[in-house]
Amino acid sequence: MDEGVVTAPAPTAEPSPEPMAAPVRRRRVTGAGRVVRRRLLVAVPVLAATSMGMFALGAAAPIDPAQQYAGAAAVTTSEENLAQIRANWGVDDPLPVRYARWVGNLLRGDLGWSTSRHEPVADVIAARAGWTLLLVGTALALVLVASLLLGTLAAYRRGGWFDRALRAAAYAVQSMPVFWIGLAAIAVFALWLGWLPAGGLTAVTATSTEAADVAWHLVLPVAVLAISQAPWFVLFIRDAVADSLRDDHVLAARARGLSGRTVLFGHALRTALLPFLTLVGTHLPELVGGAVLVETVFSLPGLGGVTVQAALGADFPLLAAITLVTTVVVLAANLATDLAYAAADPRVRLDD
Repeated sequence: MDEGVVTAPAPTAEPSPEPMAAPVRRRRVTGAGRVVRRRLLVAVPVLAATSMGMFALGAAAPIDPAQQYAGAAAVTTSEENLAQIRANWGVDDPLPVRYARWVGNLLRGDLGWSTSRHEPVADVIAARAGWTLLLVGTALALVLVASLLLGTLAAYRRGGWFDRALRAAAYAVQSMPVFWIGLAAIAVFALWLGWLPAGGLTAVTATSTEAADVAWHLVLPVAVLAISQAPWFVLFIRDAVADSLRDDHVLAARARGLSGRTVLFGHALRTALLPFLTLVGTHLPELVGGAVLVETVFSLPGLGGVTVQAALGADFPLLAAITLVTTVVVLAANLATDLAYAAADPRVRLDD
């Protein structure tokens, strides 16, 4: 090499950021998978305990399934025929044998035969679950939007007339049973004012199920279910936003001269949304229970009406299937809440 000639060192390639991004994504996906696996491990014993408890209660009921199946004909049916029905169903078998047979049929997709509806339980649930999901989903969406708006405004005007009026109304509604709210709504808006239909899913003279007709008939049931569940959410958002308004980052945002709307919805409400997600997941069972009563009051063709009918008629296969389906929905909602919480707050580690 000639003297005086300076050779520049070869440039080193900067590390590409792509190899770092993939492991991060893999960790997040792996963490979500671990949460799902943990929830499934919890769901198995929960479903087992629920089914055992239901089966034990059903076995302890003093109602003869054979006579229940025969209905009014049980009065004239001979004892030999009733005994044959019990033998065909294995009613007189030991309790563990009956439970094992029921679980085996359940795993094969056979939910049993509804003694109150006289059709397969799977057909009953398939025909009515969609209407219940529509009622619960619409009411939940309405509750979330209304509670976020009203609770946030009440927290921003804490101690004012709107805050006091909203809290008084929430406490009053919270003390009212949902069926009473439904009956009062029918008396006022359907019978007295005549604004809305009193029940059913379509008009009496309707020959088909039209979306507009269904929506019109669901206005009152959805409003009743939403109002009955709203106090919990409204009061929670009001208190959470009021606490967030005193946090350091919110006070700093105010000091920077940001508008009140930006501080309220962009900072305080975002902080309050994290615990609000947990409330939604834990409150879902009460929402489903309220839907059962609302469907009964308004004569809707959902799972609520058949649940009450099954309870009155001691229809154990239908009651057991509806209870298990509800338990699965609640467990799935809790899982979705955990995943949504982790997605909303990056500080939450899914793989812990």
